[in-house]
Amino acid sequence: MFRLDADRPVEFCDGLRRRDFLHAGALSALGLTLPGLFRLKAFGATTDPQKDVNCIMLMLVGAPSQIDTWDMKPNAPAEIRGPFKPIKTNVPGIEISENFPRMAKHADKYSLVRSVYHTAAAVHDTGHQMMQTGRLFQGGIEHPHIGCVLGKLKGPKGDVPAHVLLPRPIGNTGGNMPHGQSAGYLGKAYDPFVLNADPSDPNFRVPDMLPPDYLSALRVERRREWRAAIDKTVSMFETSQDARLLDSTFQQAYTLMSSQKARAAFELHKEPEKVREKYGMNRFGQSCLLARRMIEAGVRFVTVNMFETVFDEITWDIHGSKPFSPISCYKDLVGPMFDNAFSSLVEELGERGLLANTMVVAMGEFGRTPKVNPAGGRDHWPQCWTIVMGGGPLKGGTIVGASDEIAAAPKDRPVNPAEVAATLYQGLGIDLRVELPGAQGRPIPIVDRGVEPIHELFA
Repeated sequence: MFRLDADRPVEFCDGLRRRDFLHAGALSALGLTLPGLFRLKAFGATTDPQKDVNCIMLMLVGAPSQIDTWDMKPNAPAEIRGPFKPIKTNVPGIEISENFPRMAKHADKYSLVRSVYHTAAAVHDTGHQMMQTGRLFQGGIEHPHIGCVLGKLKGPKGDVPAHVLLPRPIGNTGGNMPHGQSAGYLGKAYDPFVLNADPSDPNFRVPDMLPPDYLSALRVERRREWRAAIDKTVSMFETSQDARLLDSTFQQAYTLMSSQKARAAFELHKEPEKVREKYGMNRFGQSCLLARRMIEAGVRFVTVNMFETVFDEITWDIHGSKPFSPISCYKDLVGPMFDNAFSSLVEELGERGLLANTMVVAMGEFGRTPKVNPAGGRDHWPQCWTIVMGGGPLKGGTIVGASDEIAAAPKDRPVNPAEVAATLYQGLGIDLRVELPGAQGRPIPIVDRGVEPIHELFA
């Protein structure tokens, strides 16, 4: 039995202690279900306070084909060049796929890195790890997502989390491995706040953050007092590091739940209908709109997963036969979905004065085979692909690197995932010499020694 008036540490009849009780959902009794949501204030961070830059990472789960998007080869044989035609952009010399007509009007705001590659296994999970952390997970070490590192080093601004992930984490993509979207060895205190809801749902709300409609301020405060009473019963436990972390987590959870500014950031219904339609009334489009609102509210880093899986869903994963997608979806669904959301995001960030201090990066986990397969699609190809990077200190209207005549390998300026991570860290104002506390306190540099950012992207 658990007593609120007990003055000594409490153990339940089944042997569970307070930590297990809370992990099992005790916070829900207090109107909260946010374990692992909040980040503790970082200490000893080596950062440049003058470079307070944000980032929105659009993770294009499934891996777009470089040849059918941003590195077209119109003069290649038919089995290479595919069914789509290139169109001119507003930057002379830069052409992209006809599937992105709105994006073509904003090429001056982003750059294309056409020589990205990695040498790990050609599976989705490893690509997700490397592109979001800069490293492959080996030896039982899970490296932290770039947004989680930012949260560790700079902490949250105000009442909102430092890193938000929309709309849900990446699910099954076939490898049964971590996807690189957690804080890894930094610990759950620095995990992102995961929305776990579809913002395109007409009844969208954030049940894990917002109290029930009938819950008055008085009852919220009363529940806070209950928690204080629980704390009194376990004063000895409170001396441990885990307990101190829990206390900080609870206080920040309470702050977020009771913050009108934080709650307002999630109220998509306040956006004009025309604005919502411009982004696209779909999960990805509304997530991108929500990402803009998160940045406005003070969130430092927002990760948006365009898809959650590659199975039985139309995605970038165009193997050509079920349970995967046909190449035609780039024109019919996936291409327009990305074009509308990305273009609207860049437009609005620019109009609101936010693009100057917000990087926007759109990237998949690898590319696709240059040659169309017998099913009419393209298979996995980590040897070469293209990513989109712009905003903040990153140049627009630039092409970095080049692929060979069939987009099979980098022709010049090869770029690996570690260099992409270093570019984002530098753009965020984080010293690349910073070391993070790994297992047993062993220091781990945020990027390996000698790794350099993509200098061509900086003025």
